[in-house]
Amino acid sequence: MKHGNFPSGWDEDRVREVLAHYEAQTEDEAVAEDEAAFEDQSQTFMEIPNALVPKVRELIAAQTR
Repeated sequence: MKHGNFPSGWDEDRVREVLAHYEAQTEDEAVAEDEAAFEDQSQTFMEIPNALVPKVRELIAAQTR
């Protein structure tokens, strides 16, 4: 992604806020956040070969439109 080219709903301020959140997180907080994500029954985590990631992103984007 080019500098200044943000996904829909994102802008430079939002990117800075997300970066600040993760940069300020302790290791324990990061682990807790990861564990909570894995416990979320509304999502599934899968291993995907790197070569297929662009296609998977494309399929997810098509479902969210």
